[in-house]
Amino acid sequence: MRYTDWLPVYQSILKDMGYSREDDESSARLLKMVMCNHDLIDDDELSRYISKNSTIYGGAYAGGSAPSGTVIATGASIPILLSENVVPDIIVTDLDGDVGSQKKASSMGSVTVMHAHGDNTDAIMEHAKDFSGKVILTTQSRPDLVVHNFGGFTDGDRAVCIARHFHSDIRLEGFDLDNVAAKEGSDPCIKRKKLQWAKRIIFELFP
Repeated sequence: MRYTDWLPVYQSILKDMGYSREDDESSARLLKMVMCNHDLIDDDELSRYISKNSTIYGGAYAGGSAPSGTVIATGASIPILLSENVVPDIIVTDLDGDVGSQKKASSMGSVTVMHAHGDNTDAIMEHAKDFSGKVILTTQSRPDLVVHNFGGFTDGDRAVCIARHFHSDIRLEGFDLDNVAAKEGSDPCIKRKKLQWAKRIIFELFP
């Protein structure tokens, strides 16, 4: 996705959610600083990991589905896939949830698409440097040579945008965008609005 195509959607998200573009860009600068000595890759190298077909696993994945093509995993799907002896080719994370399983997947060869936004600066400081595998940095605001923007707002729809950016046909597993799962420290109203945006991005705005 071109940044010019994503920008009006991003501006609408900022207005709807009450988020700050300045905070997003400050977080991206922090992530770039923290990861400057890491094994960073660019979009050309990322493209080598994405095949003509991708299976993308969302946070509602409960197990038992055989993947095909490139395996892209987000959220709670990551520990489940690892328990099934499936190491994702790519994990997409804003360093929320079970970060331990994300670090484990990284150590086992998964490429990490690591995202910065205004609400995760503490997580960046605590966790980002502990990922031992290849990492590509992303933002939902203005990209640069080191921090990329493939589109997307939540981990799930960002994973879809990444696969589409590289022209991969997609199969979704574990995407429940209509029901908010209870999560300690999370506001269900905000989560519901995020899922509504994810649904629009996947099925309406960039199908």
